[in-house]
Amino acid sequence: MRVVFLEEVEGTARTGDVKNVADGFARNFLLPRKLAAPATDHYINIAQAKAGKEERRQEKVDEEARDRVLPKVDGKAVEIEVRVGEQGKLFGSVTARDIAEALQAVTRVELEHRQVDLKEPIRELGGHEVTIKVTRNVLATVTVNVVPVGGLPAEEVAETESPEAAPESEAEAELSAPAEELIEEEILEQEPPAEPAATNEGLADEEGESDSVEK
Repeated sequence: MRVVFLEEVEGTARTGDVKNVADGFARNFLLPRKLAAPATDHYINIAQAKAGKEERRQEKVDEEARDRVLPKVDGKAVEIEVRVGEQGKLFGSVTARDIAEALQAVTRVELEHRQVDLKEPIRELGGHEVTIKVTRNVLATVTVNVVPVGGLPAEEVAETESPEAAPESEAEAELSAPAEELIEEEILEQEPPAEPAATNEGLADEEGESDSVEK
C-alpha cells in the first residue's frame, strides 16, 4: 500500500514521506494510529504542511543545541571502571546507558541512552570514540575510557601481590644460612683454646730437679 506519513516513525520514515509499505503494516499499525494515511492529494498536502512546521521547529532546536549543549559535550572524555578477569577480559560490557550516565555526571547535561550511537556494547579495555546525538542533526564525539576497577587487571594485581623472589643480597644470604652452621660457629668461638702439651725436654728437667732435691 502507498501511504504518506503524517508523523515520524523512527527507522521507517519522516513526516511528509510517501512510501510503499506492506498492507498489514499499514492497516494494523500505521492507519489506526494516524501515523500515515493513503497517499491521496489531500493527505499529501496535510503531511507536507506538517513537515514544514516540523522542519522549522527542528532548526530552532538544533540552533539552541549548538550554542548551549554542544560545547559542554563535544570532545569530552569519561572514565568507566569495569571488573576484568584473566587476559583483561571484561565481566559483562559497557552499554549505551552506562555511557549516558557517566557523561551526564561529567557534563551535567541530561542525556538518554538512545542518544548514544553505540552499535554494540563495548567489551574491551582502552579508549573508544563514541558519537552522541545531541539532536537529530547535531552530533558530538566523546572518548570513553574503559579501565579496570582499581586500575589493574586481575592478573596484574595477582602478580603485584606475589612478585617473583628477588636475588638475595650478601646480608640476606648470610641470614638465610643453615641454622646448624651458625650454631657450630658459635660453639667454636666460645670453646677456650687448648693448653700446649708438655714436651719431653720439660719432663726431663722436672725429673732432674727432683733428683737433686733428694740428694
